[in-house]
Amino acid sequence: MGTSAKVGRIGFTTTIPLEILFAARKIPIDLNNVFITHPEKKALVEEAELEGFPRNICGWIKGIYAVTTRLDLDEVIAVTQGDCSNTQALMETLQLKGVKIFPFSYPYDRDEELLHLQIKKMMDHFGVTEAATGRVKMRLDKTRERLTLIDRLTWQAGTVSGFENHYFLVNASDMKGDFEAFEKEVEDFLKEVKGRDRFDTEIALGYVGVPPIYDDLYSFIEALGARVVFNETQRQFSMPYRTTTLLEQYLRYTYPYDIFSRLRDIRGEVQRRRIVGIIHYVQSFCFRQIEDLILRYEIDLPILTIEGDKPTSLDARTKVRIESFIEMVKGKQEGHDSP
Repeated sequence: MGTSAKVGRIGFTTTIPLEILFAARKIPIDLNNVFITHPEKKALVEEAELEGFPRNICGWIKGIYAVTTRLDLDEVIAVTQGDCSNTQALMETLQLKGVKIFPFSYPYDRDEELLHLQIKKMMDHFGVTEAATGRVKMRLDKTRERLTLIDRLTWQAGTVSGFENHYFLVNASDMKGDFEAFEKEVEDFLKEVKGRDRFDTEIALGYVGVPPIYDDLYSFIEALGARVVFNETQRQFSMPYRTTTLLEQYLRYTYPYDIFSRLRDIRGEVQRRRIVGIIHYVQSFCFRQIEDLILRYEIDLPILTIEGDKPTSLDARTKVRIESFIEMVKGKQEGHDSP
């Protein structure tokens, strides 16, 4: 089922039931990934602003808009509930450009019946059966198991960097449009790291929030002697829980639901991975910034909140804050380890 046999390119604004698109022999394209890896990503944001997007709108929204207008897509699936509060307006502006839109929603209260209806509606729209999507799910689960191994090698064996972990897990959202090629890339990477020595870092950090718009965050952290061993949202993209049905899989997926579901997952991984500090990334002008209040109330660990706006490298102020945070966490850990 490589992409050579598929017809039609379907963009989407955040993770959706990927199995449906592959079963329909479509090429799924996560527009976030296309934007953030684009060689002209800064220009994309400026392009959207020149067309009238306000400065105080999330950079991801502007980047997705601009990159979508450049792509030859059959359709865009817009997640209108469970992701960005600006998605509806984004889709309306894209419709002005003649882009065909299909809406998909995650129910806030995780209502099983409502999610089932959304999945069924999407299957009907793309003309596939539950049996066909189930077969694709079984196939994708094999790749997801290998991604779980990459994740485990990050925190347990210490042979995978924070960025490598981020890279493979974030690409699980669309499997780069071709799950067979992506699976081979995953297998090649696992062979590469098999003979690696453990990274010489003792400061294990967690990364919480949406994937960063900064392009050098992980390398900067590792240059300071720390390492991200838990990428919360990226791990969720890989569907880390073993499930038997599509409905169960997307009910357990934490990202589109309430913060308290995410907190249960975060607490468990903090304990399992022996994380000593958390970096909470928030995007400028995003409603999820408010969740920082709840995170700090519920998680009993040092937390550094950093904010990003447009795609760029870390600014000097943010670098100083990260340096100070890691020094503080390191001091606390050394004091705790002292006899």
